[in-house]
Amino acid sequence: MGAGTSPADPAPAGGAAESVREQSVQEESVQEESVQEESVREESDGGSTEQGGGSTGPDRAEPDSGSTAAEPGGEAPAPRRTRRFPLFTRDTARPEGGGRAAPRDAPAPARQWPLLTVLGAAGVGLLVVALDPFAEAFRIGTILIGVALIAGAVLRWVVPSVGMLAVRSRFTDLVTYGLMGTLIVLLALVAQPRPWLDVPILEDAVRFTIR
Repeated sequence: MGAGTSPADPAPAGGAAESVREQSVQEESVQEESVQEESVREESDGGSTEQGGGSTGPDRAEPDSGSTAAEPGGEAPAPRRTRRFPLFTRDTARPEGGGRAAPRDAPAPARQWPLLTVLGAAGVGLLVVALDPFAEAFRIGTILIGVALIAGAVLRWVVPSVGMLAVRSRFTDLVTYGLMGTLIVLLALVAQPRPWLDVPILEDAVRFTIR
């Protein structure tokens, strides 16, 4: 039933009845929309409160007591601004230097040549280790893998945009690629038997461990 009408009142005739009926339907739809928006807002506020432990601090925005009240005339309230972090991450920022390594009109392999270079060198090293075509193939293939990672660190430092070779920040990628490549090369050089690099500290550590 619309506002201002009751069962006891006589129904208006003709176009007046249609206008009263349309007005009542519009008022009911506006009320339903306001109730739905208030319920959605309460659910979102409840989820964010549970995530944050239900405590309010200086960095948390206090809810405005008058912001959830419906505006006169039955219109839906305006969305409330908040300083809380969203519950779901919609996107991620591109890492520093993660742009194309070639212009947009270049083919896809050319745009990702730094990553393809590192993967190609590491793949050659794995192939040499797997096939073992000559003596010391295991050592040489492992060194190729380490050198590929070191080359990736050098490319990350020198080239402004390296495409998908950029995973994290520039400093983090430099440390990760360089450290892993250096450790792999050192392990390949000191591998037994007949190591190419003698480290007395490692021999003493092995003897102490065996004892």
